[in-house]
Amino acid sequence: MVMHARSGGNLEVMGLMLGKVDGETMIIMDSFALPVEGTETRVNAQAAAYEYMAAYIENAKQVGRLENAIGWYHSHPGYGCWLSGIDVSTQMLNQQFQEPFVAVVIDPTRTISAGKVNLGAFRTYPKGYKPPDEGPSEYQTIPLNKIEDFGVHCKQYYALEVSYFKSSLDRKLLELLWNKYWVNTLSSSSLLTNADYTTGQVFDLSEKLEQSEAQLGRGSFMLGLETHDRKSEDKLAKATRDSCKTTIEAIHGLMSQF
Repeated sequence: MVMHARSGGNLEVMGLMLGKVDGETMIIMDSFALPVEGTETRVNAQAAAYEYMAAYIENAKQVGRLENAIGWYHSHPGYGCWLSGIDVSTQMLNQQFQEPFVAVVIDPTRTISAGKVNLGAFRTYPKGYKPPDEGPSEYQTIPLNKIEDFGVHCKQYYALEVSYFKSSLDRKLLELLWNKYWVNTLSSSSLLTNADYTTGQVFDLSEKLEQSEAQLGRGSFMLGLETHDRKSEDKLAKATRDSCKTTIEAIHGLMSQF
């Protein structure tokens, strides 16, 4: 799935996952790409993609792969793992007619930059359900032009715990791939591969800091508006965390060259 997401570059890609349910665990056994046209902000399956899904699953069963469709995945190149408004609507529809079903989001750009798979699994709440207030979740950097879409829909879904497993065949294949491509792996640089992404992160961070500075400046002339000050300080704290994340990724890229 990561390789498929990476092949799309800055365009979103989409695929279907096959697997099974064991108790309260959804186990993904296989996946395949869908012939869909994505943009830099969204991806939707059309009639041809649905026909392709049905034909693929039917052919898979004819060769002994009996797993059913258990979820879908798509990529968010460079802007994190979360569900947009369109993603929430798609997942709600899937859970209504194809339950059990899970949505997986992959960020191939941050995967390369951080040196580990950046992936999230999600399910939506029933329509009209109001989730209880939860404690702070794991922080992730959201680009300024995506914050509104992220904030509007963040209470309509929840994240699932994700773990990975390898079969004996997977282990053997990975060993063969490493033996063949280890030179390419060691000689590659995430700083060069993700140069545009790193530049975009710096520009995004600059805009966030300018907004925080402007709000803090206005707040200094407004007496008694503690809530306004807290919001400004919160934005500044988030910008600081984004700065730390960008710096760590840059250091990781430099260290990988030695």
